[in-house]
Amino acid sequence: MKEKHYSVLVSDPVSEEGVKILEEVAHVDLRPGLPHEELINIIGEYDALLVRSGTQVTGEVLEAGKRLKVVGRAGVGVDNIEVEKATEKGVMVINAPEANTISTAEHAMALMLALARNIPPATNSLKSGQWQRSKFVGMELYKKTLGIFGLGRVGGEVAKRARAFGMNILGYDPYISADRAAKLGVTPATPDEIFEKADFITLHVPKAASTQKMIGAEELSRMKDGVRIVNCARGGLIDEKALYDAIVSGRVAGAALDVFEKEPPGDNPLLELEQVITTPHLGASTQEAQINVAVQVAEQIVHVLKGEPVLMAVNAPVLPPEVLAEVEPFIPLMKTLGSFYMQVFNGRVEKIEVTYGGEIANHPVAPLTTSLLIGFLGVMLGNNVNFVNAQTIARQRGMQVEEITSKTTPIFKNLITVRVTTSESVYTLAGTLFEGNDIRIVQIDQYRIEVVPSRYMMVCKYIDKPGVIGRAGTVLGKNDINIATMQVGRREIGGEAVMVLQVDSPVPEKVLKEVEEAEAIISTCFVEIK
Repeated sequence: MKEKHYSVLVSDPVSEEGVKILEEVAHVDLRPGLPHEELINIIGEYDALLVRSGTQVTGEVLEAGKRLKVVGRAGVGVDNIEVEKATEKGVMVINAPEANTISTAEHAMALMLALARNIPPATNSLKSGQWQRSKFVGMELYKKTLGIFGLGRVGGEVAKRARAFGMNILGYDPYISADRAAKLGVTPATPDEIFEKADFITLHVPKAASTQKMIGAEELSRMKDGVRIVNCARGGLIDEKALYDAIVSGRVAGAALDVFEKEPPGDNPLLELEQVITTPHLGASTQEAQINVAVQVAEQIVHVLKGEPVLMAVNAPVLPPEVLAEVEPFIPLMKTLGSFYMQVFNGRVEKIEVTYGGEIANHPVAPLTTSLLIGFLGVMLGNNVNFVNAQTIARQRGMQVEEITSKTTPIFKNLITVRVTTSESVYTLAGTLFEGNDIRIVQIDQYRIEVVPSRYMMVCKYIDKPGVIGRAGTVLGKNDINIATMQVGRREIGGEAVMVLQVDSPVPEKVLKEVEEAEAIISTCFVEIK
């Protein structure tokens, strides 16, 4: 019998298969429903903690876990774990992001089919004693156009299955390369192209600031008449009131929802509509998925305990102090550059070339490139991107990342230049640090500028002529949006220019459009740096 040197605490119910894997190398203590205070009192005895969503792994728990090496979450989300505190304590946090992929993809297809063939209302009608064949005439999926928002793990699996049904597939995902889309049998498309052509639309994006209510009244108004919408991703992606109105008006033929902005949804008006079919967040609720999440996390816990590489870490090991001291001041700059870029420029990212010039080139720059990718990818994927998985996610989406170092720079002590090749063009963004670690964006594409980033910014491209900046400011003022500071950059008098306005509050889409309608304004966008 093997000697077991480790102890693992399991504080939520998990599958027997996962427990057996842990028992091969460790003493396993099953304590489902353990009160929080008791968890704090006993966690110091364990090397690993395995939880689901029922256990709150707070800073107090992590402080008390003197032997703790790893916290495993048998599922995808880690909202119940203080990840930053775990990183600070050197505790690895792992999850199982792929274990429920098939279950969720199959559920999306099941809802799509049920929606197309009116299965739930037809079932209810027949069980109530009626025989109404003509009322429930459905439609085939064959040769219909499916629009997929998000071509990650789940979206990719949905694409494969939809292709088997003979559907024409359009996909929008700014992080997926054309090659990756082609392998999935998906035609890359803009949101407007999907709205115009899709008979069915399915959402497979994470919930983040950029995806909150991404389907609202305006987007619904641009959709093809009779469109059907499926959401198995996250509640809050769809403006539920706007969806209700669109269904009642006949613009949207129906919707299939597994998730809601508020769960349980209570007296949500959507539940009153026969055109809406629903399930109570069952995307990952299959026997196989429940087993898979426990098995995958248990296997990763064993790897951590044995000191072996892991594939599903949510956080990163702390950098060596001597490296951290040199590069840490640049990490916020890199995240800002990545986030700013993704909110300003268009096109699928194919290649990212990062040039490190000046003194920073003397130090390891890999953590900085990873920070840039976190900024890039985090706009759509939110907190799911971190130091451990950012490089992997970029590779999965077909992004090529190249680092160049040069110990000289003509103007600044340090200069980091990001050159991005997309499906549409090549764009450049550059930044530096001034004394006191003050971040500056010093180039936006072809324009030299000196931007002090703030949380909220409006970026405008315009024709350099008198009155343009004033008109933009007037629109903001009329909408009670205060301008804190502003910077402009231009190449020549009377030519195209760029202005960045730091504002005190978010700029709604309708205000951006009003600014864009002003004379000589070419384009506008809102940027939020978190």
